[in-house]
Amino acid sequence: MINYGYDLDIINKISDTLRHKGETLAVAESVTAGQLQVAFSLADGATQIFQGGVTAYNIGQKSRHLLIDPIHGANCNCVSEKVADQMAAQVVSLFSADWGIAITGYASPVPEQHIHELFAHYTIYYRDKCVKHERVTAPHNDVLTVRLHFTNAVLRKFYDACRTIGI
Repeated sequence: MINYGYDLDIINKISDTLRHKGETLAVAESVTAGQLQVAFSLADGATQIFQGGVTAYNIGQKSRHLLIDPIHGANCNCVSEKVADQMAAQVVSLFSADWGIAITGYASPVPEQHIHELFAHYTIYYRDKCVKHERVTAPHNDVLTVRLHFTNAVLRKFYDACRTIGI
């Protein structure tokens, strides 16, 4: 199978772990533009673990579907730890999943907003609790390469979390 840049080994380890535990996941994405959803759809047994996801790019859709605080979102262009936390909490509820993963950030510079560093905030929720949130960075590259960098970084972090939490 062609992996298109995704870490299929980690994806299948996540699937094995979640299937063994009888747990599911859902994702809420912005900066990765659906790449996490594509990655999880490639897992062996994807239909047993992957509930689905939401890709929301703007404050209106993030507020409407993922219940982010619109005032906070407007003040930070929807890129913050708090926004990622709110996205992850809501996607768990929205999809009735055990796990929720959310990511928001910048895959390309936005010079007019003085954004030159490529970074993202991601959050991992387990049921009703945040178990990890972190800021990750990426080297400057084309947008797809940056998105894949963020996707694979979050997959590795999620694998660590799902192996050790809820055991």
